[in-house]
Amino acid sequence: MALGPRLDLRQSQSLVMTPQLQQAIKLLALSNLEIETFIGEALDSNPLLEIGDTAPAPVETVDEAPDLRRTTLESSPVDQLVSEGRAEDDRPLDIDLSALDRDRDTGDWSADLRLGGGEDGPGIDERAGEAPTLAEHLHAQIGAAARDPRLAFIARHIAGLLDEAGYLTVPLREVADELGAPLAEVEAALALVQLLDPTGVGARSLSECLALQAREADRYDPCMARLLDNLELLGRGELARLKRMCGVDDEDFADMLAELRGYDPKPGLRFASGGGEPVVPDILITASADGGWDLALNQATLPRLIVNRSYYVEMRGAAGDKAARGWLSEKLADANWLVKALDQRAKTILKVAAEIVKQQDGFFRHGVSALRPLTLRAVAEAIAMHESTVSRVTSNKYLHCERGTFELKYFFTSGVGAVDGEGGASAEAVKAAIKQLIDAEDPKAILSDDTLVDLLKERGYDLARRTVAKYREAIGLGSSIQRRRQKKLAGMR
Repeated sequence: MALGPRLDLRQSQSLVMTPQLQQAIKLLALSNLEIETFIGEALDSNPLLEIGDTAPAPVETVDEAPDLRRTTLESSPVDQLVSEGRAEDDRPLDIDLSALDRDRDTGDWSADLRLGGGEDGPGIDERAGEAPTLAEHLHAQIGAAARDPRLAFIARHIAGLLDEAGYLTVPLREVADELGAPLAEVEAALALVQLLDPTGVGARSLSECLALQAREADRYDPCMARLLDNLELLGRGELARLKRMCGVDDEDFADMLAELRGYDPKPGLRFASGGGEPVVPDILITASADGGWDLALNQATLPRLIVNRSYYVEMRGAAGDKAARGWLSEKLADANWLVKALDQRAKTILKVAAEIVKQQDGFFRHGVSALRPLTLRAVAEAIAMHESTVSRVTSNKYLHCERGTFELKYFFTSGVGAVDGEGGASAEAVKAAIKQLIDAEDPKAILSDDTLVDLLKERGYDLARRTVAKYREAIGLGSSIQRRRQKKLAGMR
């Protein structure tokens, strides 16, 4: 066979990532507040764009039956545009972005991407220099302090309810009702938050805040407790009466007041640059009249962007040279594309959120105890999208319902298989079942891990012995030998 140069014709398919398609993917990961900033930059750089009147919010309806789903998605009206001024990428914007993910899922779409009026997005060094908010500071500690995911879930919710000073102003009973969780679990979660840094955070009153700091300093004795229980006397200047109530002499009372002055009555204010502010939800969910759920994007943080056609026609008529007309056509193409891209983003977010609500219907009806195991892949397969696309959509997005405001990522929980091979149960539900069995065991017949496996199988949970042991240890319950000793000692008292 002779070796030499030659020309061959080959046919292949490839997906070229144009800047506009890269930006379409980037828009999916932005929250509504970030989109609002992005739109503001686009308005400054494109004279054909303007904010229109608020349109009816796109709505996605999920029927009551878990296996049925009715879609009533209506996109916001897009103004009729003149036909000239096609975009650089002439493909329709409602293409399945999962194709981009499948081909280049390992790429970094934000590497050389410029947003808005040509400004670079914040670099990683700029993000690293930002001070964490109070909620972020507490969330980082909760992950390491709580071994029970259910307890960590409730603690994170409580951390999001704290005001800027670090106080919890919402009654615990109300929090329990919102989450559908027992009051005892909410109290345990609050106790966990109160153990975090800064000391005093999570208090429900000034007295409790100072008491937490006194305990941390090992100064919370009966005298200090009486002082903190009667702070109103200190505020009125009735020091003699307060000293008699504490039962101390002048020197000890002066030391107690000096100690008190060293405490921080508002420990959350050191994170006042953003901490304590309520999270603004991106998605709103309400119960529909037929027993299902209605989902809509939060229009309060999502301005409606339109193209000013009359202004384009006016500028087109005044354009005197080819360069001016070319610039105007380019701005029209950019404006046309952006309106379509934002419309597609709204449809995609609602589609993903609707599937999450469908999968976690029990949570919205019964509370955190009804959370089901859910993965990104399960949602992606149900709505025919790629897993990484679902991951982008659920990043930095919050959903508000009657039970509170939750990050979309919270609804993805690990789980275990069922005996019948269908469905499954969340890890939190399995741990609750193990705790219930152990709490009800006879002190004379302590349940071994093998026995727990059999009992759980009767309840529909298919677990291995080592998995049962891992969950048992995660909720702080000892082995059968340890529990037998503990209950024997308890019976002797």
